[in-house]
Amino acid sequence: MKRFLVILALLSGTVCFAADSLSKQATAFYSDNNYQKTMDLILQIPEEERSAQDWLLLGNVLEDKGEKDNAVFMYQKAIATDSKYYKAYYNLANNYLENSQYNMALQNYKKASRLNDENPYIYYNMACAYMKLGELKKAKTNLNKAIMLKSDVPDFHYNLAYVYKQLNKPKLAQTYLENFNKLTQSL
Repeated sequence: MKRFLVILALLSGTVCFAADSLSKQATAFYSDNNYQKTMDLILQIPEEERSAQDWLLLGNVLEDKGEKDNAVFMYQKAIATDSKYYKAYYNLANNYLENSQYNMALQNYKKASRLNDENPYIYYNMACAYMKLGELKKAKTNLNKAIMLKSDVPDFHYNLAYVYKQLNKPKLAQTYLENFNKLTQSL
């Protein structure tokens, strides 16, 4: 009986190691834009052993293939696997933003920002959703957060200039437009 448990424990470790190895390989193939190989490797991992990262990669691949609904399902599986995995909320929100589901996008960006408050792109994209909804003051707040975290992204400044222009604050709009121009000249 003891021998069986030892062998079972060794086999379980091998399965976890194999799943981890497949995940790492899939991530490497994904970073090389080899989406088919990424998907093939992750699909070799039993569903119950897939990490949130595995589900996220599947969602990303499906999104790249234009399968938006299936991508949403995969992002939700990532969240179900690890509710503290901010990237799944972020990618889910991006999907909603792209499909003009602004309130759903905002819900997920807010969850992502609670889990990682140092990612400027969360705030930038949240601002874009607020702009689409016409909530310019909230857009301004989020653009300022994005700039505070990463001040060298021209689009952050350009959109803040636009928001200030819409809020009838031409001097501030001009300031951020000048920042945008300086940043784009240095590229």
